Amino acid sequence: MITFKAEIERFEKMGEKTGWTYIAVPAAIAEQIKAGCKKSYRIKGYLDQVPIAGLSMVPMGEGNFIIALKASLRKELRKQEGGVLQVSLEEDTTFKIEMPEDLELCLADEPVLLDRFLSQAKSHQNYYITWLNSAKTEPTRTKRIVKIIEAMSRDWDFGTMIRDGKPPKSS
Repeated sequence: MITFKAEIERFEKMGEKTGWTYIAVPAAIAEQIKAGCKKSYRIKGYLDQVPIAGLSMVPMGEGNFIIALKASLRKELRKQEGGVLQVSLEEDTTFKIEMPEDLELCLADEPVLLDRFLSQAKSHQNYYITWLNSAKTEPTRTKRIVKIIEAMSRDWDFGTMIRDGKPPKSS
């Protein structure tokens, strides 16, 4: 497990990452965690004394990565932007999200849709599945399945699907 200190930062303006709170993982440290990897992968370990698993290391270019810290995790850490964390990380090879049966059945009605879903980056498949599984009611789940099927018919990635129908942000 690789250990280092990191300051909690926040993107002011950074495209789809605008508003994200995160910690930076420099290229030299990322290389020790998973040598030669330049795309997203999952990590586990500790932020201060809080155990984490299944979080994404997101590439930022030139070998540098970030780890997004959602509000519930920051609350558990009792730290916000500017706080410093003791970070201990390693690759999480056990993390796997299974495709829900209802989604697979609906996509399989049109084999091209299932093929498009499976050709998406694993991280985007996981975004879709996590979003679907977070639905609190059956009607919401059904609407989300329909939206995923529509996204596959248009060959969209997750971000494009989520932004569809939302008014553009004014600058």
